Amino acid sequence: MITDPWFYAVAVPAVLLLGLAKSGFGAGFGALATPLMALTITVPRAAAIMLPLLAIMDGLGLFALVRQADWALLRRLLPAGLVGSMIGFASFGLFTAPTVGGIVGGLTLGFLALRLFFPPRSDAPPPSRVTGWLLGAASGYTSFVAHAGGPPVAFYVLPMRLAPITYTATMAVFFAAVNLSKWVPYGLLGLLDMSNFATSLVLAPLAPVGVWAGIRLARRMRAELFYRIVYIGMFLTGVKLLSDAWRAYAG
Repeated sequence: MITDPWFYAVAVPAVLLLGLAKSGFGAGFGALATPLMALTITVPRAAAIMLPLLAIMDGLGLFALVRQADWALLRRLLPAGLVGSMIGFASFGLFTAPTVGGIVGGLTLGFLALRLFFPPRSDAPPPSRVTGWLLGAASGYTSFVAHAGGPPVAFYVLPMRLAPITYTATMAVFFAAVNLSKWVPYGLLGLLDMSNFATSLVLAPLAPVGVWAGIRLARRMRAELFYRIVYIGMFLTGVKLLSDAWRAYAG
């Protein structure tokens, strides 16, 4: 088990952010969790420690939200997300986590810039199914590599302006399925071991806290404020992922 106090200084807020992500803010703050934890350990180990915590959070989120999900949208996104996860397994090690994170960070900030300077019209048509498939696959891939799958799928779903609780529930089901698909590949890659499991067990009591807080916020928050918080989370995610990539290659 990891005993370094500096690890827990970043791991505790990381797990709480991840809980919020599982309950409705997945496009934003949740993608910060693995990069935060990776300040003190390697990205693959951070991802392995996060996986059992994600399983707990997914179970809690599904129990509370599964009935509010948009299942027509999920039938479009889930197959693509699972394909992306398998591509992540097949190509694991081909691209480093900082490289993938930097790409995701750049795209996230680009998306936010487009939304700011070219806001969509109220009568704009919904995003195409092809776009949804591509972004769903990208989300599955980045989720497998660094648990940073929120931004790509958000590019597709956010313009739909779903009710906050519907958005929350749909993201909860999508990522529960994608995270479930990671277990066997992570085991085959040697990322699951007793040291990581023991560390996950120590952090496990924090998992319900963020989920509970996020679900309450999603149920009570006005849509305008909800999406504003999501966009702030996406901005912080983009900046963090880009800065991590810069440090990895500049240092």
